[in-house]
Amino acid sequence: MKFVVCLEKQDLGDFSNEDITVGRVYELVEENAGNDMMRIIDESGEDYLYPSSWFATIALGDSTALRLHDALARLAA
Repeated sequence: MKFVVCLEKQDLGDFSNEDITVGRVYELVEENAGNDMMRIIDESGEDYLYPSSWFATIALGDSTALRLHDALARLAA
């Protein structure tokens, strides 16, 4: 499991950025989804594509990553 933190979000016209928050941690589903995009599980609980430049990968130990995964899943439920 990998996680990213949102460092910025910009208005991209028809592209919705309402389901992400600067400073929040998200679970990474696909790091290289093409066109400089990554797929994350956003605050809606679903996975969507967002610009890679908006996020930075964070390193976590295995047990911490598992606990964070479980915590984020509970929040999305």
